[in-house]
Order: sequence, then structure tokens, then C-alpha cells
Amino acid sequence: MNSRSGGVSPRLTFHLAHWLALAGVVVALDQATKAWVLALFQPGESLVVTPFFNFVLLFNTGASFSFLADAGGWQRWFFVVLAVVISVWLLMLLRRHAGEPLMASSLALILGGAVGNVIDRVRIGAVTDFLHFHWNEYYFPAFNVADSCITIGVALMIWYELFGKGASHGGPGQD
Repeated sequence: MNSRSGGVSPRLTFHLAHWLALAGVVVALDQATKAWVLALFQPGESLVVTPFFNFVLLFNTGASFSFLADAGGWQRWFFVVLAVVISVWLLMLLRRHAGEPLMASSLALILGGAVGNVIDRVRIGAVTDFLHFHWNEYYFPAFNVADSCITIGVALMIWYELFGKGASHGGPGQD
């Protein structure tokens, strides 16, 4: 309620629950697409969709770009613990920024992606990847919906830090 006019403020108010719901949608979409791929493909199997895109079933025991994938197994729980710690931190940030749609949406996307990948690590010991882009002989590492949401979330966070935060707080670096 607006204390001066007794009415509701025209500015749409977002609450933590809205952002947790967005993170939940990311997790659900991520897990649904991974279940679809797991039901249709065998490991390493690929389906050419376009000259530059394939569906493929791959498992990544490492992190981005298969970092530490061949580390012997300890990295599974290391990445689980790391993602849980980061998720708790993201929840704290989300609570603090719930009223800032750009920042909160970026945090919710990153949180949902992190949880989606943690579910894979706990359940099957690796992250399920299935989106595979390439051009001629050049192949980008396969990824999934969770990875996409994390990337979009980070891009939105950078945008917020460069343009959104300064615009709403009187300029860059003036918090």
C-alpha cells in the first residue's frame, strides 16, 4: 500500500516467492529435457538436426568445458558441495534483491541451473549434456538447459551491474 494515497503503488512488486518459482521452473524444464534425452538416446548417440546442431547424449563428470572430468571421481562431491554453497549464497542475494527484477531474475536463473546440474551429479554422478553446436570441424562442448540458464543469468547480472544498477542508483559505483 502507498501510505500517501492509500492505494496500491503502480510499480509491480516482486517477492522472493516469485523468483524461487522461476528457479523451480528452470529446474523442472532442465530435468524434463534431460529425462527426454535419457529416454531416447544411448550414451554417445547423436541425432543431426541441422548442419550446425545435433542432439547428443553425453555425461560430464567435470565442470564447464569438462574441467576436472578425469580427476578420478572426487570431483563429483566437490562440485556438489560447491554448488550447494553457491546456491545458499544465491538465495541470500535473491532475498536481498527480490525487488530488483533484472538482478533477481539473473540470480533465479543461475540458482535454477545450479540445482538442475546438482540433481544430475547426485543422482547419476555426472551432468547430462545434449545440446551440441558445431561449425565445419569446430565443435562447441555439449551443454543443457541448466547451463543455458546459468549463462543467461550471468549475462543479465553483468548487464545489471553495467547498466541497471547505475541507472537506478545515480551512476556506476554509487551504491
